[in-house]
Amino acid sequence: MRTVYSGELHVSYMQFYVDSRREFGEEPWDSRAGQRNGLCGAAVPGFLFCTTGLHTGRVGLTVEVHEDAPPVAECWEEVVEVSFRPTSSRTSVVPWGDGELCAAELPETDHRVRYCARGMDVEWDAESAVLDGGPPVDHYLLQFWPAPPAPELIVRETSRQAAYWHGVARGLPPPPTAEELAEAERRRQEAKERERAEARERAERRRWGGRIPSERVLAAGGNVMMLVRLDRDLIDVVDAAGPAAQRDLAGWAARRALSAAGLDRVGWIAAGLDAVDRGEALAGPLADLTRAFERLFADPDVPHTLVDSTDGSCDNVLQQAMALPALFGAAEPNPLRAALDALSHAAATWGSAYPDLFAETRARLS
Repeated sequence: MRTVYSGELHVSYMQFYVDSRREFGEEPWDSRAGQRNGLCGAAVPGFLFCTTGLHTGRVGLTVEVHEDAPPVAECWEEVVEVSFRPTSSRTSVVPWGDGELCAAELPETDHRVRYCARGMDVEWDAESAVLDGGPPVDHYLLQFWPAPPAPELIVRETSRQAAYWHGVARGLPPPPTAEELAEAERRRQEAKERERAEARERAERRRWGGRIPSERVLAAGGNVMMLVRLDRDLIDVVDAAGPAAQRDLAGWAARRALSAAGLDRVGWIAAGLDAVDRGEALAGPLADLTRAFERLFADPDVPHTLVDSTDGSCDNVLQQAMALPALFGAAEPNPLRAALDALSHAAATWGSAYPDLFAETRARLS
């Protein structure tokens, strides 16, 4: 036998607890639910609710851990037994509204708990004496030992308080069954998933300017987010135009971008425009965007002009650097992505004058 604690315990509201849960907290239902005994509630896994006769003040408490079931001493007036399985490696005795008093350090296996009491019918004057510093009137014993689960027992009952709390327990509805708990958890998880899905949808709507586009646009990817910022409705107009019109728009937008930047007069870039018009892959220095930019910056025939940004916040954007990617956008295999990419890069090429370009775009698609 190992004595874990022997001394006094301060109780409030006629209760203290044994708690092995990793996070202390309120029990989800009355711990005495479904029981015949009301002194030691064991209906919450890993948790015991212990009732005292004294409402507020100090009581005597002993906590013991045994290897086998000990005999019941005659000095105890109330004796009940319940089954208990710790849910962590630390089983703590916890006063109401306070931290741990002691820890039993029980293994995470099935145990039997015997809760014994004497002096539970505490009179008011005796309780007042305890509050004034007198010795405890009621005393309690908690005994733990390994044992398989078994029905609860009321071994001994003598006091008015014990009879009252036993009656309270018998009037409580039983706790949820394992199936009911599983169903409640399933519903809770479904509700959480709905909340997460709704949050994702709200975030997606915000990302798309308040309206999520079609699956075609979502699948296309590319530089479409620039168009969300500049003209969200135009995305839907282009999407509704169909593949043939989108392919035509892609080539047109690339030409408008390269023309605005003076790149349509640079031979190797003009050849790329012609290849796009014929539906051919970009080749030579245009086979790779990185190589194309290297050629762009090294070619003395390439003009260098500045344009402002689309929002007007910057006035030194190199127009040719904005225009060249429009050609690569127009060459995309997916017609919708080709149109949206070429159009977004063309808008960057036009800078703050992009509304005029978009007006031309709508006219072309009408």
